[in-house]
Amino acid sequence: MKITYKIILGLAILFLLFPVIYFLREVYAAQGDINNTKIFTISSGEGAKQVSINLEKEGIIKDRYAFLLYVYVKNNYKNIQAGDYLLSSGMNIADIVKMIVNGNISQRKITIPEGWDLRDIADYFQSQGISTREDFYSIVGEPTKTDNNINISGYGFPGKPSGLSLEGYLFPDTYYVGYGDNAETIIKKTLENFDQKITTEMKAEAKAQGKSTFEILTMASLIEKEVKTYHDKQIVSGILWNRLNKGMPLQVDSTVLYANGGDASKVYTDDTKIDSSYNTYKYKGLPLGPICNPGIDSVEAALNPITSNYYYYLSAPDGTTHFSKTLEEHNINKVKYLK
Repeated sequence: MKITYKIILGLAILFLLFPVIYFLREVYAAQGDINNTKIFTISSGEGAKQVSINLEKEGIIKDRYAFLLYVYVKNNYKNIQAGDYLLSSGMNIADIVKMIVNGNISQRKITIPEGWDLRDIADYFQSQGISTREDFYSIVGEPTKTDNNINISGYGFPGKPSGLSLEGYLFPDTYYVGYGDNAETIIKKTLENFDQKITTEMKAEAKAQGKSTFEILTMASLIEKEVKTYHDKQIVSGILWNRLNKGMPLQVDSTVLYANGGDASKVYTDDTKIDSSYNTYKYKGLPLGPICNPGIDSVEAALNPITSNYYYYLSAPDGTTHFSKTLEEHNINKVKYLK
């Protein structure tokens, strides 16, 4: 009888412990193959039950009930945060819950280099699967067009003609974005960055010089495309402002390339005749707007030009910049450095 009692007691204990052991194993053991990694999206408003169903359906966890029980035991059923998460079935339930409760959403790095124009960014976004070129242009406007309808809530662009694109305002930088972030969300990040980097002091300095922030941004975009080093940018800034003050055409090659669609790398005589408000060979003054998205060095150079007696410059294939005071000297430099 005693043996039978012990057997029954032992079986009872095992019966009671089995669910606990099973639960602990499911919660703290890897759920499956570590190579089964995917982006798992939790939509706003989804509760623990729906999340558990989706996790099981995606093969990330084996038992949704173990997941639910753990969430309730930890009192986290109301703390699950929406977002995109990089999850693997090689994780355990405890780690998965910790991640989605803390909101450790998965991010990827995207980089917009200094000097990229909207065409470059549109191509990049399409290559990254963020948006098509057409969808991108529907938000920021299309380069050189003057009838774009820009409507991004919460953002104003003082000084910018209403029909122009947002060329110049998508601040070049490295951004960490969610895998589910759409083009508009990312564009807003670049605009917020622009507002932080183009400070109140810089805007005040532009005003003190009798220039608008938009004019400074436009000049900065030319400088960005023309020369590389900050010192050279300051000298070129001085040359271009000097030419404007003298009523001379700027004759900046990069404006012609922009007007022509940005596909070519060299300007020919016929190109300088294109009828575009961005063509600074045909029309005096600044182009209609920025021709790229300049970095902070170029903006500062536009604000802080170095005064000189130079009126001309050219960039050699090796990246060096050569300055000249007269057209004759400039033509000599062309023969010397470009042919």
